[in-house]
Amino acid sequence: MLITKKIGFIIILLTVLFFIEACSDNRMDTPEMKTYVDELVTERKEKDYSMQFDKASPFIVDTSITFEPLHYYEPNPDFIFKSKLFTYEVQDTLTILGTKGEKRPSLLIGYLGLNYNDKIYKLNVYKSFSRTGTEYYSIWFTDKTTGKETYGVGRYLDFELNDDPDFIYTIDFNRAFNPYCAYSALFTCPIPREEDYINLDIEAGEKNFH
Repeated sequence: MLITKKIGFIIILLTVLFFIEACSDNRMDTPEMKTYVDELVTERKEKDYSMQFDKASPFIVDTSITFEPLHYYEPNPDFIFKSKLFTYEVQDTLTILGTKGEKRPSLLIGYLGLNYNDKIYKLNVYKSFSRTGTEYYSIWFTDKTTGKETYGVGRYLDFELNDDPDFIYTIDFNRAFNPYCAYSALFTCPIPREEDYINLDIEAGEKNFH
């Protein structure tokens, strides 16, 4: 019986590893990575423009704060991962607190696996609903840089659910961003739970604004 359980565990582990890929073998001097970095720099310039001039920008809504270019880590290919979404059979509805104390019901649907230095970390994926009932998906996290080089509440990643259960997602922490509450107290945002902590220095993506 014990041997059977061990074999079962090994099969599960191998299945997980099969659907998780680390992209740390990306080299910055390849044509592909140079193109990627150019695209990333362009995205960041476009976001700066939007933050400065868009009517919904916190810097337009809140006239007490002054815009300045956002701060980022240098592009880092070590923090680009690939994984399928591992969904839970039982998807619990949880209460996520906002920065103004409001309660936000969200469904924990599963997680993405991050293979970093041959160790697997979980990145939780949540489903929430807007005031009009539209569903959307969220990823928020904290890590060892939180409250030091990065925003003290946590950072976010965009996520769009694919209908294919075996779809392989790209998780790019170079695109991790701050919620609007990082710039202005007029805004509120979900606070990552203790279970959303990743025990790594994720030195990629957006840094502290202040």
